[in-house]
Amino acid sequence: MGLLEGRMEDGFVVTSLEAAVNWARESSLWPMTFGLACCAIEMMATGAPRYDIDRFGAGAFRASPRQADLMIVAGTVNLKMADRVRRLYNQMPDPKFVIAMGACTCGGGPYYKYGYNVAKGVDLVVPVDVYVPGCPPRPEALLEGLMRIQDKIHKMKEYHKGQLAEVPVPTRTGSVLLPPELATPEKSFAFLTENKERAKPAK
Repeated sequence: MGLLEGRMEDGFVVTSLEAAVNWARESSLWPMTFGLACCAIEMMATGAPRYDIDRFGAGAFRASPRQADLMIVAGTVNLKMADRVRRLYNQMPDPKFVIAMGACTCGGGPYYKYGYNVAKGVDLVVPVDVYVPGCPPRPEALLEGLMRIQDKIHKMKEYHKGQLAEVPVPTRTGSVLLPPELATPEKSFAFLTENKERAKPAK
């Protein structure tokens, strides 16, 4: 016997506005059609019938950032592309969420040491909510990351009195933060010179 047994007609559900809005948001995530490198193939496989991301309400990939609330950064982020990624993120409406998919996106991957043109993690460009490591991660891993985003949305308290919403707030200006060895032109030149010397074949 429940507390509300017999007090209401059949077909009524009692909940809070906050829980209802969070349920609607987590059940209808719209990812952006956005892929940078080989991880995008795994993201496409996740949307295909075998893995069927539409089971989670996230199958409506949108071609415009103004209609999307989830950015899945799938692939290597080059420094030239980083400004575009930031611009797309800024065009998305709030609340918005970011999944970093793949080793290159999470921290530079195999390009961390010698890839002077690769951002050492997309979190230097946009705030990241969930990291999905792997090279490339399987579709099951991306679905796991999607479920963690849904868990985060489920706990949001946007309409709770006196409490701020648990929404990522951008803190970057749009320019890419470089690692210490590339922070200044002098350090960058020395780093590239050292790399060229290392790359020479042994005699």
